[in-house]
Amino acid sequence: MSLIILLPVLELVKKAPKTDFKSFLKIAGVGMLLGIHWLFFYGSIKYANVSIGIVCFSLVSFFTALIDPILEKHRIFKHEILFSLITIIGISLIFHFDSQYRIGIILGVISSAVAALYTITNRIIAKHYESSSTILFHEFLGGLIIVSLIMPFYLHIFPVATIVPTAHDMFYLFLLVTLSTIGLYALQIQSLKYIPPFTVNLSYNLEPVYTVILAIIIFQENKDLSPAFYIGMALIIISVILQSVYISKFKKV
Repeated sequence: MSLIILLPVLELVKKAPKTDFKSFLKIAGVGMLLGIHWLFFYGSIKYANVSIGIVCFSLVSFFTALIDPILEKHRIFKHEILFSLITIIGISLIFHFDSQYRIGIILGVISSAVAALYTITNRIIAKHYESSSTILFHEFLGGLIIVSLIMPFYLHIFPVATIVPTAHDMFYLFLLVTLSTIGLYALQIQSLKYIPPFTVNLSYNLEPVYTVILAIIIFQENKDLSPAFYIGMALIIISVILQSVYISKFKKV
């Protein structure tokens, strides 16, 4: 659906640069990371719940702090590791006390690692191409390919009655595609041209705040969450605040 919606957008971008097959493979390869991230992320939600899945996603800043210096060949920033460790402590609290969600947490941790790798490689790709819509189209195509290859194995392990979405499902899928996928990742590609991946990924750590609030309101998940969860989430929020203060003080984006 994302590809279908992006098609008319690409037609409007008259100056979109043409990509050769080698460039397509690079961009589509980055998109495959995105597809793998989605699989593990929604798998985390399936095995645990929305709140657990999104809190595990906060580890993306930690993995970014470790992976980015390797791929971009720069020194490791101590403050990034320090703030990320606070997030890890928060995740550890949730993992230790909410043992019923351990499989979901493990899937969520893998998801955050792949998401960090996606953001870093996406920044590298964004440096060489001006058109965000072109990058996004090829990345989503790569994501479609990898998800299509994995889906038969997934359905074999987790069989379902039908995979055809209803009209009600299509409405929510449309909102997910336009607002939460195409819009989000188009803005991310643009932002990566001006700020480092760690700062972009750290901003995602704020997702647990409004996501948990919505999960409590919509799904009443507060009945399934222990006090350790809220302590862990508080530590994650503290790490975001500390990083924001650091950036503001030293003007380092």
